[in-house]
Amino acid sequence: MKWMIIILIMLSLIGSMMWVMPTKRQKYQAVLRSKAKTMGFQVQLEMITAPRAKGEMEAESRTMTAYRILRNGLSQEQKRTFKTWQVFRIESIADTGLPPGWSWSEGEGLLSPEQLKGLGDIINNLPSGVFSIESTPVYAGVFWDEEGEEGVLDTLKEQLEHLNQGCF
Repeated sequence: MKWMIIILIMLSLIGSMMWVMPTKRQKYQAVLRSKAKTMGFQVQLEMITAPRAKGEMEAESRTMTAYRILRNGLSQEQKRTFKTWQVFRIESIADTGLPPGWSWSEGEGLLSPEQLKGLGDIINNLPSGVFSIESTPVYAGVFWDEEGEEGVLDTLKEQLEHLNQGCF
């Protein structure tokens, strides 16, 4: 009987320790976010609301991880006249100039045809887990589900730098 009590206590302690241990995904995210910070990304968890999809009554809200690269070198005039925009991987009626399956949340009609072509190229080179792209005078960023290999960070950084270089 004493042995049964000791075994139950040990199993209870082991179970408690296993419960507080991070999962494999949490370990992966920690390594990924740490690497992203060393590459110059700002990483944050944020609640975002997508535009209302075709056939839906309400817009979808999600908590996602934002990966952003700061913009440097913009003059005060450029910051003041900058056209802020955000697009989502969702089908809605606000899709002018975007690849199929993408929609505007903010900034529809603000970009030139050349900028729309550049944005389309960037969208086509992004991993499938990117849910949104945003551009402000302060940063360019993506909301990403953090799926895939660590090499995806290189792709994200390259595409966000294209946005920063094009100043759109």
